[in-house]
Amino acid sequence: MDFSFGPEDETFRQDARAWLAEHTQAQPPDWERELGRGGWIGIGWPEPAYGNRTATLPQQIVWAEEYARATAPPRTGHIGENLLAPTLLTHGTETQKTRFLPAIARGEELWCQGYSEPGAGSDLAGIRTTARREGDTYRITGQKIWTSLAHEADWCFVLARTEDGSRRHHGLSFLLVPMDQPGRIEVRPIRQLTGTSEFNEVFFDGARARAEHVVGGEGNGWQVAMSLLALERGVSTLAQQIGFAGELERVAALALSNGAASDPAIRGRLVRQWSELKVMRWNALRTLGSSADAGAPSVAKLLWGGWHQRLGELAMAVRGAAATVGPYDWNESEPYRLDPLQHLFLFTRADTIYGGSDEIQRTIIAERVLGLPREVRVP
Repeated sequence: MDFSFGPEDETFRQDARAWLAEHTQAQPPDWERELGRGGWIGIGWPEPAYGNRTATLPQQIVWAEEYARATAPPRTGHIGENLLAPTLLTHGTETQKTRFLPAIARGEELWCQGYSEPGAGSDLAGIRTTARREGDTYRITGQKIWTSLAHEADWCFVLARTEDGSRRHHGLSFLLVPMDQPGRIEVRPIRQLTGTSEFNEVFFDGARARAEHVVGGEGNGWQVAMSLLALERGVSTLAQQIGFAGELERVAALALSNGAASDPAIRGRLVRQWSELKVMRWNALRTLGSSADAGAPSVAKLLWGGWHQRLGELAMAVRGAAATVGPYDWNESEPYRLDPLQHLFLFTRADTIYGGSDEIQRTIIAERVLGLPREVRVP
């Protein structure tokens, strides 16, 4: 297969690289709005109707790769841009598109995803959060967990049960909920092994959502939610792989500098990580460039989750005994801090769990692709 880019794509690459070089050096305080002013939010949307520019699929890949190479600021608007927006373009009403897409394209409104719950993480059909219709609004009660960026988000798209007595994937709806509801929505950061808090618990206590903000119609939430999940492993996967490559380079450089690379076992593991990363890139390009089967997103998740976790383990093997200790300063309010490779190791312990555990991904492949008997579920 030909994975090369054409002359127009390379011209686009130079434009993207020049813009990123100029603007990342300036480090504007509101990066999302800066991206919006440049028209760089929503380049994968089918038409430039909401203040965004458009780009071909190869150009979207180029942008993702150049963004990662430029070490541009971490995105806080990617959930709205890459997950909610395509979902609205497919399932939303014209009123919903007009209301929400321009604000996302301008970088003015940030979103989080209200899917997982305690006891219903990878198995979303088991959610218990409810939304009761009261006139032209819904009242939402329940708890979501592992909600990225909830502490910064303006809005949350919430999967909730709108039909009393419904079970599994029936009776669910996809609601757009404003987060600025003091007393009705509480966000609690979750402190992790790394000492950081990227994820949150979100508690809904009678939070309100407007009836006109149900996407896809009441009771059709499962179909909308599954459509959205397929988007999680799109072009952004390639940018993720650029970050992976940088981490692998740092581990390899350390192995050369401290002598760990003289160990044949370590050298073999480094080569394996490098070759598997190449395979992941080719698989991602193949999947994006064709009508992939239903198991493609699950295959991608299995590949990168396990790869990244093994890289964290390899980093600790390369560090040796020094990996177990870190700098300690009695004069600091937080004296113990992880270095980047220690952080990599601890954080990647979750890679095979979040975003759909490996067990769930294998079940999807078995049932939906291979046609094996469905897993027996206990009522």
